[in-house]
Amino acid sequence: MALAEKLTEPERIAAEPETGGTLVIDLDAVEANWRALARQALTAECAAVVKANAYGLGLEPVTTKLTKAGCKTFFVADLAEARRVRGCAQEATIYVLNGYSPEAAAAYTELNARPVINSMAELAEWDAFVAARNWQGGAALQVDTGMNRLGISAEEAAALALRVQTGNHGITLLMSHLACAEIADHPLTATQIKLFREVRALYPGIPASLANSAGIFLGYSALYDLARPGAALYGINPTPSRPNPMRGVVELTGRILQIRTVARGEAVGYGATWTAKHASRIAVAALGYADGLMRAASAADGARGGSALVAGKRCPFAGRISMDLVCLDITDLPDDAVHRGDVATFIGGDMTVDDVAAAAGTIGYEVLTRLGPRCCLIYRGA
Repeated sequence: MALAEKLTEPERIAAEPETGGTLVIDLDAVEANWRALARQALTAECAAVVKANAYGLGLEPVTTKLTKAGCKTFFVADLAEARRVRGCAQEATIYVLNGYSPEAAAAYTELNARPVINSMAELAEWDAFVAARNWQGGAALQVDTGMNRLGISAEEAAALALRVQTGNHGITLLMSHLACAEIADHPLTATQIKLFREVRALYPGIPASLANSAGIFLGYSALYDLARPGAALYGINPTPSRPNPMRGVVELTGRILQIRTVARGEAVGYGATWTAKHASRIAVAALGYADGLMRAASAADGARGGSALVAGKRCPFAGRISMDLVCLDITDLPDDAVHRGDVATFIGGDMTVDDVAAAAGTIGYEVLTRLGPRCCLIYRGA
């Protein structure tokens, strides 16, 4: 049950018992992370990537918070997201990463949004639209430097370079995307940085952008005029081989519905995949994959799976995560440490988004974008 973006304390107290889980999003932490990234980006402007509903945490509240903090440039995936950003950031520059779509052309002028041009075909379509509308809004040009996903080739970029000598070339940003910036010493990163530097030299006077969240920590070689962090804003570690420099943004808790004793040799959950090796105490929490828990983090005999904080200690999952429930092995806690109605913390404290992702064999991005579709949703710092 997603509630209003701003809850008073009486409203929060009334709402939480109606749901099994509570998702708290700390907007002050988002702002602190943006400011920290802006400092790390040195002289480059620090933008914000708010695609996928701000990585699942709420596009409008996040954009509003960062706009008030001084963020002037936002990146979204599509025009529907651009429309939402424009609603709460009227003066911002908005880039649409998925590029130009002739079917939705009028929306670019309506929203004053800039497409990220990803192919020569898109560029031709955009030029035709600009000529027909006499539109001066501009666009970004993305160059593929080795990710092989979106963008024109370096050769195509070189062939287009003379365009910047014309008076109305329409290119407001030259950009590329790093594929492996978070992997220390990955050879592709150096290759991409070198190739982008060569292309950048052909576009004098055009602002450039290469650094994503992890790229910001690579130093001057990846920093140009604009950094565009996404995941790090929301607490994901942009430097996985080192301690996380970002503040945690999310707290996810689930209410404990029942505490039960399971005899040695008895199974827990669907498929009977987890068997008690000794007499065990199990706490059943009201949170499941319908609330964003990753089913891949289920525990089985020989596979530990994920865990949650109960009474301040990590307690492993027991059995499969189901739609509405997850079982926790609290055997090692004192008998009176946990009671019906207490909460287990699935993200928060020293249980990070990256920890949760690792237990499920995935990445923090996926964890965040799946969270809380029916939790009590609370924003702090709104």
